[in-house]
Amino acid sequence: MPNWGGGAKCGACEKTVYHAEEIQCNGRSFHKTCFHCMACRKALDSTTVAAHESEIYCKVCYGRRYGPKGIGYGQGAGCLSTDTGEHLGLQFQESPKAARSATTSNPSKFTAKFGESEKCPRCGKSVYAAEKVMGGGKPWHKTCFRCAICGKSLESTNVTDKDGELYCKVCYAKNFGPTGIGFGGLTQQVEKKE
Repeated sequence: MPNWGGGAKCGACEKTVYHAEEIQCNGRSFHKTCFHCMACRKALDSTTVAAHESEIYCKVCYGRRYGPKGIGYGQGAGCLSTDTGEHLGLQFQESPKAARSATTSNPSKFTAKFGESEKCPRCGKSVYAAEKVMGGGKPWHKTCFRCAICGKSLESTNVTDKDGELYCKVCYAKNFGPTGIGFGGLTQQVEKKE
């Protein structure tokens, strides 16, 4: 059935999501009110969401369901959790060998399972959703999203890009804008005639 002018369909309720109420996660759109953990129904945001295939969870429920299990895999520093998550409908799996093999010790297995993350053009490190700012069509860390000349922190209202580098509007105008008489670049002294 064709989509007649509406937005994308919500990943939770399958109703149309319009841009003003849209949250995107893992390539899918959600209403702000539908962006909840699928196990405990806790409200999520970009820093607390953990996606698994087409499902979204809070980090605690995700860890209970898909994280490592067994002796020695506590839920925090120095604790041994006996909560299996059964009250939330989560199944307890007893396979510490399988959990250990899924660690990031072998980067090729990790990238095959989770995909390659985008790299920040300024520092070259991975950019994750919680710290991602888009500028010039590329993902940047919030801390790297600064003017290349003066180092001023940038926002969507004062950013300009040239040749893959970001500049504030003032530095861009000084270095790449028009020059000459009338543009603040007066190079000759004009003598007054009496």
